[in-house]
Amino acid sequence: MKLTDLALPKVASASEVSHLANHFSESDLPFYRKLGRTDLTVSCLGLGGGGSISSEDTLYAFDRGINYFFYSSDLHHYLYSPMSGALRQLCRRGSSVREKVVLATVTYIKSAEMALAALIDQFVELNIDYIDVLFWGWIGENDGAALQNCLQLSPDLRGNNSVYQRTIEKMFGASERLKKMGAVRYIGASFHDINLAQQCLHSDLLDVVMVRHNVAHRSAQSQIFNQLEVEDPSRPGIVTFKSTGSHSGALWDAPLGLPEKCWRPTVPDLYRYSLTQNCVDVCLTGLTRREEIDAAISGVQQGKLTPIELDYLNLYGNLHSQKLKIQEISSERLLYRV
Repeated sequence: MKLTDLALPKVASASEVSHLANHFSESDLPFYRKLGRTDLTVSCLGLGGGGSISSEDTLYAFDRGINYFFYSSDLHHYLYSPMSGALRQLCRRGSSVREKVVLATVTYIKSAEMALAALIDQFVELNIDYIDVLFWGWIGENDGAALQNCLQLSPDLRGNNSVYQRTIEKMFGASERLKKMGAVRYIGASFHDINLAQQCLHSDLLDVVMVRHNVAHRSAQSQIFNQLEVEDPSRPGIVTFKSTGSHSGALWDAPLGLPEKCWRPTVPDLYRYSLTQNCVDVCLTGLTRREEIDAAISGVQQGKLTPIELDYLNLYGNLHSQKLKIQEISSERLLYRV
């Protein structure tokens, strides 16, 4: 069964999301879910272009069921551009599968005055009617004021009959989808400062919050994920990134001192770690080829990690970040895999 054979709804009730999950092996980690308070149905694995994945393999990901795609047009564009052909095919004006795709784009230009220019670049490059989620990118500890200025544009940017929709219509021509959806459906922000992300969690101007999270960098668990209720209809969508890498290096590489036969998590295990957390809707991946796509999906089908596995991976992350030495860990808490 291909995703193109499914009529993915834009308004997803709990029963509809459950029905979509049945196209995959049953587990306690649903492959499809509602993205926070938006009406978008998203795959729990998102595909970003940071790994320079080809258009052919991007289309393969779509056929395998991944429907959340993240694209940058103004930072590391050379890495993202190999997937642009696929996004044009899936999301262009007149595409028969457009409403089965969730297109998330990002601009790292934190300037309200330049928002229109960034939007125009994306509409020109991808030949699209609308963007599902437009992210303000790389929000650091000194960007609070700039982000607030950008978020003040939310009423003008998102939804139908907005100021920006009318501007885009004048430039690119009107279409039924553009009139229905608006130029931008929802607004997100990608945070590199967890405290600022926490302050923005309940902003009416921000629909999706994206934060770094991995076994070695877990502050988002207490400051973001556990501050929200899964069933709260007003909570923002939550997307994680950097699941497999930290300042200490690639997290699939064993930390110094780990006994030889101890469990070394794979990349799919690291995605499962983020997806097992409370309120995480999408784990953004930087997959590079279709074999990695298959492995990531197989990992999700194994379901959530157990409390014992989570405890071990927390220790593993502490070893990676050098917050802990192997001698300080009791042998009972180590997991061994043949």
